[in-house]
Amino acid sequence: MPITSAQIQSVTATLYERSLKKIPEDTKAVLRKAQGSDSSETARKTLTIMLQSADAAERKDHLICSDVGIPVYAIKIGTRARIEGPLRQAVVDGFAELAAHMQPPILRMVTNPLTHQRSHAGKDMPIMSFDVIDDADYLEIICAPKAMGSGRWEALETFVYPSLETIERYVLDVVMKAGSQPCPPIVVGVGIGGTFDHAARMAKQQILRPFGQTNPEPILASMEQRLLTAINSMGFGPMGTGGDTTAMAVHVDYAASHGFMPVAVALNCWINRRTGARIHDDGSVEWFE
Repeated sequence: MPITSAQIQSVTATLYERSLKKIPEDTKAVLRKAQGSDSSETARKTLTIMLQSADAAERKDHLICSDVGIPVYAIKIGTRARIEGPLRQAVVDGFAELAAHMQPPILRMVTNPLTHQRSHAGKDMPIMSFDVIDDADYLEIICAPKAMGSGRWEALETFVYPSLETIERYVLDVVMKAGSQPCPPIVVGVGIGGTFDHAARMAKQQILRPFGQTNPEPILASMEQRLLTAINSMGFGPMGTGGDTTAMAVHVDYAASHGFMPVAVALNCWINRRTGARIHDDGSVEWFE
């Protein structure tokens, strides 16, 4: 039983809607922990309001934030998966159907960079990246919409044989420049090495990494902890109200490179939008965060 375009259309639309109305459970857990431990009373109150807002949105089937961002999908195709019909167009059609009928309605955030005209559709929308999974019989789709707060402050710079200190200083400079604009507490993803495009992709993948996973690379595990401690000492705090909780996590990955070594920094706001699903060949759908 092949995976059909109709099923892909339905699943991708549902993923986008879910990402706008519910924050991941592991994100809630981190926010609750900070709510009980931040040294600032104002920060603790702010975190309480944020959690209450998220719970109300989920309970009432409303948007957590009016900035719904632009649709972004990371799609992995199992080499044993059978797909019947167009895949890319199915995702496009799914978003169009959702934009036309979703309640409450979503704002027109898709913007033409040449004319600034805003719509629900546009060139290369939704944004999709593709990869393969050897020997898998399913299609894995992760939806992570990108909004203004975090998208505006992401950055990439190419260095030549940078030291770890240089890399860490750059990451901290990016976060410091962003300040409270990305709606903290944020998730910081870092991609080191590879090429320009690959570093950016690694950084994006790292903000989608679930919380609580220890980096298997000891050098990166230490870097993540140092960066998290340093960022939380900046004092921006939840939504810029001050306190110890500017970031929920820092996740770093690397790839072999040349003498030129790009370093990319991606950010996710406190909602930490990420939803996923695997569509199996037998027609079943496995949902995950």
